[in-house]
Amino acid sequence: MEHANISLGVIVLLVGMALAFDFMNGFHDAANAIATVVSTRVMKPHTAVAMASFCNVAAIFIFQLNVAATVGKGTIEPAVIDYYIVFGALVGAIAWNVITWYYGIPSSSSHALIGGLIGAAVAKAGPSSLITSGVLKTVAFIIISPLLGMFLGTLMMILVSWIFRRSTPRRVDTWSRRLQLVSASAYALGHGGNDAQKTIGIIWMLLLSAGIMHDGDSVPPWVIASCYSAIGLGTVFGGWRIIKLMGQKITKLRPLGGFCAQTGGAVTLFLATALGIPVSTTHTITGAIVGVGATKRLSAVRWGVAGTIVWAWVLTIPCSALIAAVFWYLGRLVL
Repeated sequence: MEHANISLGVIVLLVGMALAFDFMNGFHDAANAIATVVSTRVMKPHTAVAMASFCNVAAIFIFQLNVAATVGKGTIEPAVIDYYIVFGALVGAIAWNVITWYYGIPSSSSHALIGGLIGAAVAKAGPSSLITSGVLKTVAFIIISPLLGMFLGTLMMILVSWIFRRSTPRRVDTWSRRLQLVSASAYALGHGGNDAQKTIGIIWMLLLSAGIMHDGDSVPPWVIASCYSAIGLGTVFGGWRIIKLMGQKITKLRPLGGFCAQTGGAVTLFLATALGIPVSTTHTITGAIVGVGATKRLSAVRWGVAGTIVWAWVLTIPCSALIAAVFWYLGRLVL
């Protein structure tokens, strides 16, 4: 890894940008954890946001830093990393998040960051700068995570419907509302655990490239605490445009369906985080919602809306990579 002569001011700037991205991640992806619980009117929006924010931060005590290691050391060859790459990657990710938030499109903050890293690294040193296994693992889960979320959401819906087959609709609704509080909390934990670690990984990468940290050093506690706090703070402010899209425009959800979608998504996130795979919480919950809607009938899913979301997924990595490549070049001129 290159240890460039880098001023303290530049380091502070880039750490600040990383935390701004983390804040935007929480702001942008708040919908993933609370859209269903809000749209089914189990919780009021501001109460749901506070709950999700608390769980985002509480994830610090549950998950190991496997995802941070993948982002920090498993995506780009350490020998080519410098602070220009970190700068380009962060600008690419932040810019794409702003664009998709403005239009209310639930794209992936995670893949925007990965795309930014890829674009900046390739701009500097070509495709050989990428660690193929890490990139392929991340790209594969663009497909795997929504499919797994869809499968688990469908399975949960079938299983729970069978368990409550002899219950009155009133009893089903009462229990579903209680269970949805648990499933929303679990999903928010998974969101914090997977997504905060991506920012931890990029700050880790920055400190290694600056020579402040060395291979084998543990991540400083201040990095971990600040990243989890930033994503929690972003969630407090919420992304209300995306909440409406995720909660009701894909399919009409009731509390039972909301519980099943969130549970299927949470299991997917917990599994991916344990394996150190940076997945998209957006992809995961979207797949789970589609799976729940499809158990009623295929026409219950608004496939046109789902198709628009999929196009955003397809475009996220190349678009953020292109922006990052441009700003890697500009960064060399101005930093």
